[in-house]
Amino acid sequence: MPSSTAETPDDPHARPTRVRYAVVAVSVLMAILLYLDRYCVSFAERYIKEDLRLTESQTAWFLSLFFWSYALGQVPCGWLGDRFGVRSMLALYILVWSLFTALIGVAAGIVSLLVMRFGCGLAQAGAFPACGNLLSKWVPLSSRGTASALVALGGRIGGAIAPILTAYLMVVFVPLSTSSFLETGQLLKPDGITKRLAPSDAKSTGPVDERIRELWPAAYAIGDTASEPLRSKRIVAGLNDLLIRPDLFREQDVAHLKSIEREAIHLLARREAGASLSEQQTIRLNRMVLEAVFPAEIGKLYVRGWRPVVIVYGLIGVVVAGVFWLCFRGTPAEHPWCNAAERALIDVGRDPTASARPADALPMRIMLRSGSLWLSSLSQFTTNFAWLFLVTFLARYLVEVHQVPILERSWMAAVPPLAGIAGMFLGGQLTDWLTHRVGLRWGRALPMGITRFFAAASYLVCLWLDSPWAATIAFACVFFFVDLGVSAVWAFTQDVGGKHVGSILGWGNMWGNVGAAIAPQFYNRVLGEHPTVAQWNTMFVICAGMFVLSGISALGINATVPIESSPDSPRLTTN
Repeated sequence: MPSSTAETPDDPHARPTRVRYAVVAVSVLMAILLYLDRYCVSFAERYIKEDLRLTESQTAWFLSLFFWSYALGQVPCGWLGDRFGVRSMLALYILVWSLFTALIGVAAGIVSLLVMRFGCGLAQAGAFPACGNLLSKWVPLSSRGTASALVALGGRIGGAIAPILTAYLMVVFVPLSTSSFLETGQLLKPDGITKRLAPSDAKSTGPVDERIRELWPAAYAIGDTASEPLRSKRIVAGLNDLLIRPDLFREQDVAHLKSIEREAIHLLARREAGASLSEQQTIRLNRMVLEAVFPAEIGKLYVRGWRPVVIVYGLIGVVVAGVFWLCFRGTPAEHPWCNAAERALIDVGRDPTASARPADALPMRIMLRSGSLWLSSLSQFTTNFAWLFLVTFLARYLVEVHQVPILERSWMAAVPPLAGIAGMFLGGQLTDWLTHRVGLRWGRALPMGITRFFAAASYLVCLWLDSPWAATIAFACVFFFVDLGVSAVWAFTQDVGGKHVGSILGWGNMWGNVGAAIAPQFYNRVLGEHPTVAQWNTMFVICAGMFVLSGISALGINATVPIESSPDSPRLTTN
């Protein structure tokens, strides 16, 4: 905001205005939205998979295609920001990815789902490169690490909010007034139900199965019906007859069910306390118990909530794009609120002409010749390959290995990004502190490298854990250490990028997201359709190995050598 004094913006004796803080704040808001839109579908993917009847392979492509378009769009979208100005391009990027996010909510099948996700990734590709360009123009050299940390911190806030907000909104968008009766399309495996209820399986099932068998003795005979549509129709009719019964089960009958939803537990507690449940509440309670008893055979009621959630997120993004356009300018000189004193402060410690001229073309030759940039790119590739598990497959791990229900699962999935917030906050200060004490070379390389070794160790700890909360804490440590080094990556790009910051940051992000794009398909090959605990542990070992390679690569970067340098170009310093 402008100073409250009477000094004019161009008065050289005025106290510096604080427009740079507003610019960083709006960048943080953009980053929150970016990660919220990016990872809301990662939490909801089990419900999207069920709704659209996707295979695990199709689901993996849905998760990875975003990162393919995001990776391939990094350099060209970063260059567009360098060439045509970050204000116009970044507002456009926010608007476009928000529209594609909303359109995911109306996808009718795998093809439309992939098209919308591809478009979302392509539009988001330009966000951080353009933002890095903006920070290089608005933030003094001595504060770049902290400013970068704040923007990246916004991303982690969005990542932490995404599972919790998505889960609760999905519940809100399936209110009690929504019919809880089963429909034919919600039978995922009809034969599995009749097999479970067959008399020959009586000894292998629980008390709820026995109660259903008692109230519906002819259920197993439905399996002899020749026509599959007719068989499904009869199963649905039989189960719906059971849903209206207030005596379908007792509290002790469902005490062993790990995946029963919180809403059902609340209704059950009310009933056991003597309260009378309405017919709608009784049907909702019984439906959720059946979902927990037959998790692979009966579709989830909350599946109906994922579409309105992503539509709402998309509409919020349209508003953020407008706010961004109003608050941003490409450089301090263009902003009417920024005075000469603030412009002088921003220019301390850097060559103000280095990024003043727009980039004419992609600096491919100088990027390909930079050893530091290749090492940084390899570090980002391997980091994202190992880190992506936490934002794409963690929810699946929690539900398949530990049977954690939706709301509890959302909080567990949010804990690692919350730890990442602490890492981001401390990481910016760490790289700036080290830079002042050991110089620019190691002030960037050490945080980028050593943090990856600690992340690898945190993954290996998971091999000996059998509690979902203990595993969540270990995953949170992975997230913390990764994010502790992210600010150094951003600051390194701004240190060496000159007028090509957007393109250089886009180049590193491209390789990082190629790793992220490959990861879901690789995870799916290791895990398969129904992974065992041993397969999950194999995945953790592989991720730990990738982090070790990332750390070794990061230790080789040198932030004192500009990407575009000449024989008389001085090495960068912080003095």
